[in-house]
Amino acid sequence: MILDLLSTNSGSHLIKREGEIKIIGSCIAVEWPDIVREFCGGLCLSACPEKDHINLIALKVASILARVDVRKISILTVDGSPHCLHLHHSVEEAVKISGRELTVEHAVLQRGKIITVSEKAVKLARYLSRVEDLLRRCGTR
Repeated sequence: MILDLLSTNSGSHLIKREGEIKIIGSCIAVEWPDIVREFCGGLCLSACPEKDHINLIALKVASILARVDVRKISILTVDGSPHCLHLHHSVEEAVKISGRELTVEHAVLQRGKIITVSEKAVKLARYLSRVEDLLRRCGTR
């Protein structure tokens, strides 16, 4: 079942039953339904930072974390999308705001395959000067 993140009740019994949150970029449900079935299994929440500001998304996730005992959050977005990248940042910010200790798994969809991405990579993507430094060190600049 795929629900719109922002339209879902923060204390939803569906989230409580799952004990975890799986969030996908909205376009994935339309473009790659087989991937959604593989990734989601049960309940999945969708959001689009191109349509909704990342602060709204982060506040919604933080509100859920304040009301539901979530053990894990998994995020799947399209690799290379400048908008989808913000979904990862929104979730990281929400977890930080909540002060909760939980597992966060980041993944991107690239050429029809799910690729796991570390929290360090997500954080690094926020700092272009550090990315530039890495490129120089690798000799690709």
